Amino acid sequence: MTSVRQVVISAFAEDLINAVAREQADLAAARTAAVGQRLQRVLEALAAERVGTQHFASLSGYGHGDQGREVVDRVFARVLGAEAAAVRLQFVSGTHAIAAALFGVLRPGDRLLSITGRPYDTLEEVIGLRGKGQGSLAEFGVAYDEIDLQPDGAVDEAALNQALEQPCRMVLIQRSCGYSWRPSVTVEQIAGLCERIHARQPDCVVFVDNCYGELVQELEPTAVGADLIAGSLIKNLGGTIAPTGGYIAGRADLVEQACCRLTAPGIGSEGGTGFDLQRLVLQGLFLAPQMVSEALIGADLVAGVFERLGFPVNPAPGAVRSDLIQAVRLGSPDALKVVCRAFQAMSPIGAYLDPVPASMPGYASDLVMAGGTFIDGSTSEFSADAPLREPFNLYVQGGTHRAHIRLALSRALCDLNAAGLINLPQTGTT
Repeated sequence: MTSVRQVVISAFAEDLINAVAREQADLAAARTAAVGQRLQRVLEALAAERVGTQHFASLSGYGHGDQGREVVDRVFARVLGAEAAAVRLQFVSGTHAIAAALFGVLRPGDRLLSITGRPYDTLEEVIGLRGKGQGSLAEFGVAYDEIDLQPDGAVDEAALNQALEQPCRMVLIQRSCGYSWRPSVTVEQIAGLCERIHARQPDCVVFVDNCYGELVQELEPTAVGADLIAGSLIKNLGGTIAPTGGYIAGRADLVEQACCRLTAPGIGSEGGTGFDLQRLVLQGLFLAPQMVSEALIGADLVAGVFERLGFPVNPAPGAVRSDLIQAVRLGSPDALKVVCRAFQAMSPIGAYLDPVPASMPGYASDLVMAGGTFIDGSTSEFSADAPLREPFNLYVQGGTHRAHIRLALSRALCDLNAAGLINLPQTGTT
C-alpha cells in the first residue's frame, strides 16, 4: 500500500519535472518542428527509389540479386547523403559495423589516427589497446595514434596539424561522447575537420563513428565531407523497431571494401539475405525522425532536472546536441545503482529485474545497465548505463515518447530521495 509520505514525495518529484518542462517548452517545440525536415528527407528517398510492398520480401540462401536489400541500401544512402550504403542485419552491433569498416579499408603498415581521444570502450580490443590473440588491428600490423581532446572537448587542431605531417591512411572521429565527459562533435565541426584533413592528405579516409548521432542534426557527416560512416540499427535509424543490424555508408569503393570484410572478398555487398525483415528496417527509418525528437526532448528534461538538483550534466540544457546521450555526474556508485534500478522498474520489459554491476564483453569496467526494451540492447527505446568507475557518470539515451521518460525520471527522483541521496524541493519552491 502506498503511504501518505510516498504520495507527497511523488508530488514533489512531479512538481520539479513539470517546472523544468515548462521552462523547456520552446526547446521542445523546436525539437518537434525539426521532425518535418528529417522526415521529408526520408520520404523523398523512399519515393525516389520507388519503394513498394514487393521490396519487403527477401530471397533465401545466398541472397544474390535481392531487390529488397538493394533498395534499402539505396534509400539509406540518399537519407545519409552518401554515394552508397550497406544496411545489413548480419551486423550484430554498431561496433561490428565499425570493425568491418576498419578491417575492410586498412592494410598492414597503414596508420589509423583517432582525433577525438580514446575511442569507445568496445573498440579498444578491435584496435588492440586491450586484449591479445584475437586478431586486432595491431596484430595485423596497423599502427595507431590518438590525439587527446582539449579541456573544453574540442579537437586539438595544432596537434592534428603535427600528426598529419606523417602519412595517415585513416582518421577516426567519434561523433558521440561515448563514456567520456565531453561534448559530442557537431556536423559543422566534422565538416571543418574533413576540409582540413583532405587539404593536407587528399587520400586519407575520414571515418566517423556515427552511433547515436543519426538524424539529430539536419545533415549527416557523409553530406559534409566524411568518406565513411557506420552505426547501429538498434539505435537512431532503426526507429526502435529494426530487430538487429547496422549500416555503413560513404564512398562506394570504401563501402564495398567493408562489405568484403563482412562477407568475403569477391562477394562483398552482393550476398546476404534480409530474412524478410526489410519492412521493419524501412518502417523503422520512417519512424526514426519522430523517435529521435522524443529522445532529444527527454534528454533535455533529464539534464534540466538533475541540474536543478545540483548535479553536473553534459550537455547543459539548451546546448547544441549532436547525439542522443545525456550524461549526469551522480558522484557515487550508490546513486548510479538507484537510478538504473528505477529506470529498469519503469521499463516495459523485465521491470522485475534488478540491474547489478557486471562485466560485459568489450568493456574494461563492470557496467550497470538499465534497459527493459522490446529489442534487446535497443538504447533508442530508453536506457541508462554506466561504467562503475569514478566519477560515476550516468549515461541516459533514447526514449520513444516523453511521457515514458517523465515516468521513469519521477521514479528515479523518488528512489534517490528515499535513499537519502537527494532532497527533493518542497512544493512551490521549484
